[in-house]
Amino acid sequence: MSPNPEKPLTKFETGEVLLLDKPYLWTSFNLVHKIRNQIQKSYNLKKLKVGHAGTLDPLATGLVIICTGKKTKEIDIYQAKEKEYVAEFYLGAVTPSFDLETEPEQFKTIDSVTDSDIYRVAQSFVGKQMQVPPVFSAKRVDGQRAYEAARKGKMLEMKANEVEIFEVEILSIKKPVVEVRISCSKGTYIRSMAQDFGQKLECGAYLKNLRRTKIGNFFVENAITIDKLEEIV
Repeated sequence: MSPNPEKPLTKFETGEVLLLDKPYLWTSFNLVHKIRNQIQKSYNLKKLKVGHAGTLDPLATGLVIICTGKKTKEIDIYQAKEKEYVAEFYLGAVTPSFDLETEPEQFKTIDSVTDSDIYRVAQSFVGKQMQVPPVFSAKRVDGQRAYEAARKGKMLEMKANEVEIFEVEILSIKKPVVEVRISCSKGTYIRSMAQDFGQKLECGAYLKNLRRTKIGNFFVENAITIDKLEEIV
């Protein structure tokens, strides 16, 4: 009797590119871990390569590209693509993390900030520029994640990186909140942009809300929730 043929690879081992709508408070690692466990359990796999093509902060929602199996070799291609976000900047205060992970402080009046000021400052971001990442970020400094040190009260020195903002569109102004659509390059921190936005307006600002809506030609409208993925798997 001839031996059994080798078990064929599942479609997830061959490689799949999944578009996920990341829930609020989930980390990108949480998403990868959940998907890997779900697929391994459903297909009785001992191991499976799974990775994400670009971190999205826990307080943000929206599009995350997940690659499985042999498609993980293409992660760098997806990471390099242009990103689009819809963000809410809160004017008149700052936070150490540049978002709501930490408490707002240094409150200032925004009575003198006009709509024309906001439009002018928004357009000043278009183009290539040097941007300093937040101390509460996944950026590695001397082999350590910056946010891990920051949460212990140690603020690491963050070096500026070159990024490019392709487009900034003001969607609405309902002071103190400004809703903005941003198209940008890999490595751009919208939290840092919020902080810089407030500095240019001389009133302070932090990121109140963030949703990633697009990566290259992939749209969040075509993404599925983690619950829907469980149904499909």
